Amino acid sequence: MLNHSFYQRLYTNTTQRKSHLCIGLDPDLSQIPYHFSQDLKGLHDFLVEVIETTSALCIAYKPNLAFFEALGIDGLRLLESIRKRIPTETPVIIDGKRGDIGNTSAMQAKYIFDYFGADATTLNPLMGLDSLAPFFRYKDKYNFVLTLTSNPGAHDFEKQTLDNKQPLYLYILDQCDSWHNAYGNVGCVVGATQQEFTEIRKHNTNLIFLIPGIGAQGGEYHDAVRVGKNQDGLALVNISRSILYGSTERDFATQMRQKIQSYLDQER
Repeated sequence: MLNHSFYQRLYTNTTQRKSHLCIGLDPDLSQIPYHFSQDLKGLHDFLVEVIETTSALCIAYKPNLAFFEALGIDGLRLLESIRKRIPTETPVIIDGKRGDIGNTSAMQAKYIFDYFGADATTLNPLMGLDSLAPFFRYKDKYNFVLTLTSNPGAHDFEKQTLDNKQPLYLYILDQCDSWHNAYGNVGCVVGATQQEFTEIRKHNTNLIFLIPGIGAQGGEYHDAVRVGKNQDGLALVNISRSILYGSTERDFATQMRQKIQSYLDQER
């Protein structure tokens, strides 16, 4: 997989920065430090400072599309502007959780990959391969398929047992492995808060995992890295709120840097 540009950049960043950290960009006006103006300009300035503070410490960024969409057209323009501020060597995963009938998915992929220039995205697999294939066909892009998510609602579907006695999340994992073999650009979203996390990694040591659930949701960074790495030593451990909104004071960037360093020190 090292011949894929997204995978290669992650490998290089992980090796050089001694980090598995993916920073989620979830802009929320109600939580930004008080000295930023409470409008889109303030949100823009805040996110720019976040990127400038953290770009040498993380291996990827994950803007959550819903947080920008909630701000309307200007929110999407904000995402467009912020995307351009992220250094080219650091991949951008636009978290959209897309997946629809084929012609609709083709437009979704065009929006995320062509318009915003995302390096990767997240996908919901429940409508099957024809809803995902338009994304997979972007061979220079990467896709993370929801497999076992970090939220309590994972019990409603993902943990249900199929007729063959296999839980749905393992069936999805096996499908992802098959799709990756066919397309070469498929990974999985696996929540660190789930007790099955270790089982899933043992079941497949090849695919790269995008791992939510750290920080505000209670997962531990050290455990996510230790358990979640694939055979090449790669994992994308995503942290959003506990990094972005750890302080509302003027020295928030210093405190953010210290918080990140406390995570990275766990890898040494």
